[in-house]
Amino acid sequence: MTRHEPWARHARAKQVEFSGFDGGAWVGDVAGAPGAPTVLLMHGGGQTRHAWHGTVEALARAGWRAVAIDLPGHGDSAWSPRGDYHVDKLAGEVVNLCRGLGSPLSIVGASLGGMIGMALVGRDDAPPVAALALVDVGPWLESAGVDRIVNFMRAHPDGFASLDDAARHIAAYRGRAVQAHPRGLRKNLKQNAAGRWVWHWDPRLMNDENHSHRNDPDFLARSLGRYAGHVALIRGGRSDVISPAGAARVCEAFPQVRFYELAEAGHMVAGDANDIFTASLIDFLGVAMPATGAESATP
Repeated sequence: MTRHEPWARHARAKQVEFSGFDGGAWVGDVAGAPGAPTVLLMHGGGQTRHAWHGTVEALARAGWRAVAIDLPGHGDSAWSPRGDYHVDKLAGEVVNLCRGLGSPLSIVGASLGGMIGMALVGRDDAPPVAALALVDVGPWLESAGVDRIVNFMRAHPDGFASLDDAARHIAAYRGRAVQAHPRGLRKNLKQNAAGRWVWHWDPRLMNDENHSHRNDPDFLARSLGRYAGHVALIRGGRSDVISPAGAARVCEAFPQVRFYELAEAGHMVAGDANDIFTASLIDFLGVAMPATGAESATP
């Protein structure tokens, strides 16, 4: 047996359920050796754990244990009985989840997942978090870019007649054709009783109350300011959600931030440039929370 084989055995992601959200289950994909430093990955609003596709297994090959979860109200995880998806509420629920993940622990959050991460690390009951990676998100965002996301998510409340129609809607938002086969969208949409393809998330996520609670830069900045650990900001170079000036403001306000900019990516960084995103994340974690073993330092 070579020294790499123990890591290879655990590199393939497996679906796992965790208890705890309003009595319901969290569903996640887990890869990596038990006992390895754990990386919790939280996707953006309207996405699922599959947004991290190759990243989870690449982290496992590089010697970490990766846990990509469906956030509450998304994918296969439970929905809130009351439709409460306030950022601080979700952060409190993630605190409970983290207690079962072990230590050391780092958090990676894209968009909504990053907001939850910022809220979490500033809480009095926050678990020890070695590092926080913010993927195209920070306390200060561009209102036009945020509005574009909101309009995208609120459009087509009755769903789509076909997966091809959904793919065209996504392509219009991203400004580039969807290169994968539309059947891959089954991870993000489900077919209802009327035969329409609807998003695999709770529509109440985007009601005015939940959305307005995410638009509180002072709260997020105060919370992040209470955190003394390693921080990375990974920005999509084509993003209209966090601008170059907004990224510079984050780096100035929080001197511990390590900044990465991926020129070819938009707001959906991991989906737009997965290989270079994963390499950037591994570079950051290699300093902030080194792996206990590795097959390779690159995805």
